[in-house]
Amino acid sequence: MNKSIWRGKHGPLLIAEIGGNHEGDFEYAKELTKLAIAADVDFIKFQLYTGDSLVNPLESALRNKHFKKFELSKENHLELAELCKKNHVGYAASVWHEDFFPWTDYYLDFYKIGSGDLTAYPLLKKIAEIGKPILLSTGLATEIEIIESVKFIQKINPNYIKAGRLALLQCTSMYPITHSDAHLNVMDRLREITRLSHVGYSDHTIGIDALKYAYAMNADILEFHFTDDRNNRSFRDHTVSLTKADVGNLIAEIKIINALKGNQIKTQLKIELENNHVTTFRRALYLKYDLPKGSTIKESDLIALRPNHGICATQFQKLIGQRTNQDIKKHETLKWTYLNKEKK
Repeated sequence: MNKSIWRGKHGPLLIAEIGGNHEGDFEYAKELTKLAIAADVDFIKFQLYTGDSLVNPLESALRNKHFKKFELSKENHLELAELCKKNHVGYAASVWHEDFFPWTDYYLDFYKIGSGDLTAYPLLKKIAEIGKPILLSTGLATEIEIIESVKFIQKINPNYIKAGRLALLQCTSMYPITHSDAHLNVMDRLREITRLSHVGYSDHTIGIDALKYAYAMNADILEFHFTDDRNNRSFRDHTVSLTKADVGNLIAEIKIINALKGNQIKTQLKIELENNHVTTFRRALYLKYDLPKGSTIKESDLIALRPNHGICATQFQKLIGQRTNQDIKKHETLKWTYLNKEKK
């Protein structure tokens, strides 16, 4: 497997979820897909289900009817997948029933498991047996449930213990949520309790703030709902969705964050060296007053001042107790040759 599956062209993997925003209208689904392609995301995500394979019609008749209204056919999904492939954008999907696996697997680089299915162990088992990378969302879950689901997947297929095979998304399953309900700090906690190396954020806030801050906090993956227009729409997901312009703004912010993050290893930078700041900002040791030849230098004789000419202030303990072999003026640049060589 390509270990960079969770890294996108702009840094974080950007997943634009059309989800149910097409509301069962295939032509509208195609238009949203074309907009998402133009937005320069890494993956465009859909949901594969039928009302009857998802919701019990006896227990929840209205929800069953709702999902039936939002269904797209096999042929519809294959056309959308081909549209993505033709335009060199990844096709992704939450596949909510195993009957879809045989014909959708060809197009999937990874399987997305939505928050509602974190505890759907029969589905987890089927997906884990396929063996492709899994992206598991954690809305609604407790820490114990997350740990147990991760362990279950890894037990079914030990390959998911390997780095990069299984990734998690911090998510709050409500539409929309306030910033205070995003809980981005959970990402670090998920890495800690699961020992998984890749964690991201699935957004249900309004706007791009949570997404850009999540990336600044080292989210590997950013998932967000996508639409053409948030106004005058009755379906809830449009409210929390980004438009093409929003995605452009997010990518611009990511570029700024990438520049600000820079390199991980701390070194002296070219700009610092070229401007001589290592010398002008740092301090050297100077005498507070004149000392004649033969004097023993005490700590009280010394002062650390800019610039760092002569003997660096880091050497003050070595300088204490040294004897001068010549007269030295106050604030004169000190040199080791002005001291007894045997005590240097």
